[in-house]
Amino acid sequence: MNAPSPNAWEEAYLRFETPKEEQRKFLRRLRKLGAESWPKDAEVTELFCGRGNGLHALQQLGFTRLEGVDLSPALLTHYQGPAQCVVADGRQLPFPDAARDVMIVQGGLHHLPSLPEDLERVMSEVRRVLRPGGRFMVVEPWRTPFLQFVHWVGSFHAARRAWAKLDALERMTELEQTTYEQWLREPELILRVLENGFAVERKFIGWAKLMWVGRKI
Repeated sequence: MNAPSPNAWEEAYLRFETPKEEQRKFLRRLRKLGAESWPKDAEVTELFCGRGNGLHALQQLGFTRLEGVDLSPALLTHYQGPAQCVVADGRQLPFPDAARDVMIVQGGLHHLPSLPEDLERVMSEVRRVLRPGGRFMVVEPWRTPFLQFVHWVGSFHAARRAWAKLDALERMTELEQTTYEQWLREPELILRVLENGFAVERKFIGWAKLMWVGRKI
């Protein structure tokens, strides 16, 4: 059997949903987590920003000082907009201390290879870069009955053939199986690391997601 190409996950990600679909999804999340009430002149950095549709969603909400960070130069080439984009590792950010008002991750933390070490490194960098009182928003997969049902349906080849979106999701899951399962196994540890040094502002768990906002203490 041939090994998957290095960009196989990115190919599946690009098949999963169109840019417009992803932007609408990000807008729903941002509104649910209260982003419409945040100061529009806040300096906002999205980590693991991928092809930048979260940045487009933030722009649609009126934010003007935007920045994206991702490890993949290939994904960043898909972004066409006013935000500054940087190829960098979320565990070692190229920004000065207390330099940003809001930092956001939507679906990047579960790719980290080592828990809790890598998550602690990201959180340490987020706390360092945020100004006092700055916000950190996280949306990540979470083991819920709905998520288990989706993956059960995805175990049937006929279902994957009939639904391209499900096939793309299952392909991404297969290619990140080790880190994905590691993430889903550790909900208590993850919340403990996330909330260290933050006052929880909003937290929702449901429909296969953790949606969380904390303020830097």
